[in-house]
Amino acid sequence: MTNIKHELSEMRRKFHRFPEVGFTEFITTYKIYKKLETMDFKLYLGDDVLLRSARVGVPDNEAFLHSYDRAVKHGVPKDFLEHVKEGTTGVIATLDTGKPGPHFAARFDIDGLPIKESADEDHIPHSENFNSLHEGEMHACGHDGHITTGLFLADYINANQDKLKGRFTIIFQAAEESVRGAKAVVEKGWLDDVDYFFSGHLGIRNLPAGTVSASTTDFLASSKFDVKFTGKSAHAGVEPDAGNNSLLAASAAALNLNAIARHGDGSTRINVGTMKAGSGRNVIADTAFMEIETRGETTELNHYMYNKAKTVIQAAADMYENEAEIIAMGEAPDAVCSDDLIEVVKEAVKNNTLITDLKDSLPLGASEDVTMMMERVHEKNGKATYMLFPYELKYGHHHPKFDVDESVLHVALSTYIDIVNVLMKSG
Repeated sequence: MTNIKHELSEMRRKFHRFPEVGFTEFITTYKIYKKLETMDFKLYLGDDVLLRSARVGVPDNEAFLHSYDRAVKHGVPKDFLEHVKEGTTGVIATLDTGKPGPHFAARFDIDGLPIKESADEDHIPHSENFNSLHEGEMHACGHDGHITTGLFLADYINANQDKLKGRFTIIFQAAEESVRGAKAVVEKGWLDDVDYFFSGHLGIRNLPAGTVSASTTDFLASSKFDVKFTGKSAHAGVEPDAGNNSLLAASAAALNLNAIARHGDGSTRINVGTMKAGSGRNVIADTAFMEIETRGETTELNHYMYNKAKTVIQAAADMYENEAEIIAMGEAPDAVCSDDLIEVVKEAVKNNTLITDLKDSLPLGASEDVTMMMERVHEKNGKATYMLFPYELKYGHHHPKFDVDESVLHVALSTYIDIVNVLMKSG
């Protein structure tokens, strides 16, 4: 047990050093692929993983070039980068045991966040020298731990395939942050014939390590979008009446977006995360840019907020004689876990001594694009759940000092393994 804990910790720390934001996970994809290459899985890369046209929130060419050059300097072969250099990142691994049985799929997200990691001495990744090597990017949500769990699960399945039945699909998904990456995998058809689908998250709830939730409630549907206002510049002193002020249009939109009436049927939220406008103190601003998100307790409630937001944005543009362009950057529906799988998890882990508190469900209270995968599995009559593996959080997710209690890695891995053994054991 001590050895597996050390190996889990060691791998997680290696991935922690190389965070890459969504669709630029070139180094991460390569490291995952090289680990899986030692096993019997059939591996898929690039356009075989996702439908390129279904991606949203794709970075610009400058971001791709920066990440490409960084990967080359790290030693990623150029012939490998040909598969991913335009943002077709992630890996899918499949294994057919050759024995009749269900199709089991698990998904693990792989991207980091555009956050500068703390260099404070009480931040363990810094004090123990495995902090991010990428300036302004950080694994601040635990996806380094998710990757690690997925790779160790794949290793277990590979080593025990003679004792298992059916088929396995392990999805290492790009661009979960801002709910951008799952749709392209779903539209490629990878979830269309899955019988059992499992995913999960480390942390989220501030509870002792060893707590496991067999399912998750309170997924918030969400829409992420950018807005570009285009007006007309003019000299602010000589001809202030000749300009069409984009800064004021964006400001009017920001204030009135937050004034949208919340819906009586459930929780609804909106946030203007960034606003940038103008070029100088004596110039009427002719451009403005905003990053916005809406959320809702259900998909319908999120659509209510999004449609109201579009109306407010257009009205603000009209007031200041601007053009407004709304650009989709990510989307996630709501989701409900399969009740049947709660009992499966409970049966699977009944003898797992690493689990000290097993709960039927815990609330997420956030958005996750795994819901697109769950929705597709349910549409095709499969069963899906999303588990949580809490630990005592010193700092919340997306904080510069976020860290993973590495003891939870073994808890998560053992849970997945127990589930595989219950659902997929032959004989």
